[in-house]
Amino acid sequence: MKKWILKIVLPLTVISFGAFTKWWYALPVDAPDTMFTGFPLAYSCPGWHTSLSLQIFVIELIIDILFYFLIWFILIFCIDRFLTKIKTFTLLTIGLWTVSGLFIAFGALLVTNKDNIFYIKRPFDMQVLETGYEFIWQHTERPDYYKYFPKDK
Repeated sequence: MKKWILKIVLPLTVISFGAFTKWWYALPVDAPDTMFTGFPLAYSCPGWHTSLSLQIFVIELIIDILFYFLIWFILIFCIDRFLTKIKTFTLLTIGLWTVSGLFIAFGALLVTNKDNIFYIKRPFDMQVLETGYEFIWQHTERPDYYKYFPKDK
């Protein structure tokens, strides 16, 4: 079991965490409308103090990573236990770790921005207006604010 956790589950966790996410268009209390990112919890949003910065919520981030890990662990465990024994091939393991290493390097590059703000827990409430799912190659446009709050006439 330890063998396929290190060789299959951890790299698949990193790859799926980086490649698949949920976006949340929300109105934080006393802040502008914002696009949040994270599945199943929103763990980051753009920083409001400067451009190209992020606000990262650590507890939500950890819960999200553990969620992805648990899903892959259960899936691989069920396949190994009930369908067929999983054999880990060296080429597959190297490929998975190479791709997940790229995701880790890119994530580390984003996180090390000195303008990012880290919070243990999200320090504000928010009203979620719209949500959706996306892969890394998709780009979601910010929904129209006035769709939810029409201009006064």
